[in-house]
Amino acid sequence: MKYIDTHTHVNLRAFKDDSVETIQRALDAEVAIINVGTQIDTSRQAVALLDQFQENVYAAIGLHPSHTFAHDFEDGEEIKFKTREEHFDVAMYRELAQHERVVGIGECGLDYYRLPEDRDYDEIKALQRAAFHAQINLALELDKALCVHCRPSDGTLDAYEEMLELITAVKKEHASLRFEIHCYTGDAATALKFVELGGYIGLNGIITFDKTTRSREVVEAVPLENIILETDAPYLTPKSHRGQRNEPSYLSEVAEQIAEWKNVSIDDVAAQTTANAKKLFNI
Repeated sequence: MKYIDTHTHVNLRAFKDDSVETIQRALDAEVAIINVGTQIDTSRQAVALLDQFQENVYAAIGLHPSHTFAHDFEDGEEIKFKTREEHFDVAMYRELAQHERVVGIGECGLDYYRLPEDRDYDEIKALQRAAFHAQINLALELDKALCVHCRPSDGTLDAYEEMLELITAVKKEHASLRFEIHCYTGDAATALKFVELGGYIGLNGIITFDKTTRSREVVEAVPLENIILETDAPYLTPKSHRGQRNEPSYLSEVAEQIAEWKNVSIDDVAAQTTANAKKLFNI
């Protein structure tokens, strides 16, 4: 495969009627995929889809921080969902991880964006941290990559700053931890701090329509050896397909934008990011 979509959600309800066909379109476009779970049901679906394909389809399983407490989430027209509170059941996820093509734990981490005003913030953050630490431990136990979700509150880098502290502490005790920061939207300086810890920076369709200079600054600053590609489908559709449901077959547009800003060929971007993903996820 020319590309690896390291973070997609063909296991979500948006693809309930055509998940197999969507994955086949990706494979036909030379895109291998990693379907990422957000709670136990979507994690099970990610694993179930593995049996529909003999190769080039993988899964990560875990509990998204937004699913550690019940609430209605809305971020514009594109992202709307209702969550139920789930506590991370390590035994359940450990069993699910036994499939040979489960390559990651997550999507897990910290999400401080638009927390519900009717809940105690300290309580919510404590729930997120507890679930995250449990998933770090499981990733270390099973030698799986950690798929990190990190989203700060409006106008801040608070979640990124806390994440840096957490991962720095873990790496001091467990240098073997492999991790990526999915859907990175922080600044270049913070990205380089994650790189210094051995992390990979996940970039997706946001970089094709970001009206600020931040995405370009990140792409230019972070070595290609530390960048991985993702779609986060069905969300964050690249510029040329805006208004449509995103899917893994659109991944090349992200690679094209990186190639333009780094002044390298798209083949160079494809080859290096695919090698990065294989190293990170041990595939």
